[in-house]
Amino acid sequence: MQYTLAILKPDCVERKLTGKIIDFIESHDFEVFRLRKLQLTKKEAQAFYSMHKGRDFYEPLIEFMTSGPCLPIILKKDNAVDAFREVLGATDLNKAADGTIRKLYAETIRRNVVHGSDSDENAKKEIAFFFPTMNILV
Repeated sequence: MQYTLAILKPDCVERKLTGKIIDFIESHDFEVFRLRKLQLTKKEAQAFYSMHKGRDFYEPLIEFMTSGPCLPIILKKDNAVDAFREVLGATDLNKAADGTIRKLYAETIRRNVVHGSDSDENAKKEIAFFFPTMNILV
């Protein structure tokens, strides 16, 4: 088994899609291993997205991710990272495959309802960021 991180973003929570999205994820044979609800501070969002600092979308991303509560979720499944990226769909909803979360629920490239780890290494780092007391080997 492998673990990955999903974040149901502030637009997902605001639009009351959390139950639908979790159900969708579980219907693709993922186990919700841990989840929590929180509101990121600006400092936390800047730390989490530090790799994007200096890019034109960085400040709007920080503003968006601190605009309301989000739900970080540890998902468990064989080949979890790649499997979740497939279920998630492309960041740009216009490029997302039919039947993916972003194709079904995203409004824009920024308001795309869910984050998903893009590699095993990043999954481990992201899980540790949101669940620092968990000792998970991805």
